[in-house]
Amino acid sequence: MTTGIAIRHYTGAHAPALRPLLLEVYTEGLDHWTARPGWSCVVGYDGDQPVGYAYGAPLPAGPRWWGGLLTDVPADTITETGARTYALSELMVRTPWRKTGVARQLHSALLATCREQRATLLVDQDHPKVHALYRSWGWTTLGDLRPRLPGAPLFRAMLLGLPVAP
Repeated sequence: MTTGIAIRHYTGAHAPALRPLLLEVYTEGLDHWTARPGWSCVVGYDGDQPVGYAYGAPLPAGPRWWGGLLTDVPADTITETGARTYALSELMVRTPWRKTGVARQLHSALLATCREQRATLLVDQDHPKVHALYRSWGWTTLGDLRPRLPGAPLFRAMLLGLPVAP
């Protein structure tokens, strides 16, 4: 880990100049996911206007995903084979289409083609409404998880059983 990092604060006035940097950093995370075997993505459109997307990939055997789990669970609950659990990494809907059912449509479309037994996702504990939304869609809370990264937020790890894909 590098020490002596300089932290700089910005405001909305700096956003236009920061946009390329932020997109570059985000792209690194996106590239990490898209390089995973089995990565898949759905994008929703209203006419030709993109309204949101969802993506993820199967967890490999022995993933880091469960490494920060703070809740005691049976070992077989977090044992991965590379084909057992699909990790839903991102679900995003643009503001004009929020609260219209688009998120549920994207979620369902992405998971409908999964061949895994179950899906997992992480919800920041600062977002109880998002947690409640996923619970209303059938997800259950496995426990608390804090990724082993400096300053990482506390998440709720969630699971959803998936139907067997055709």
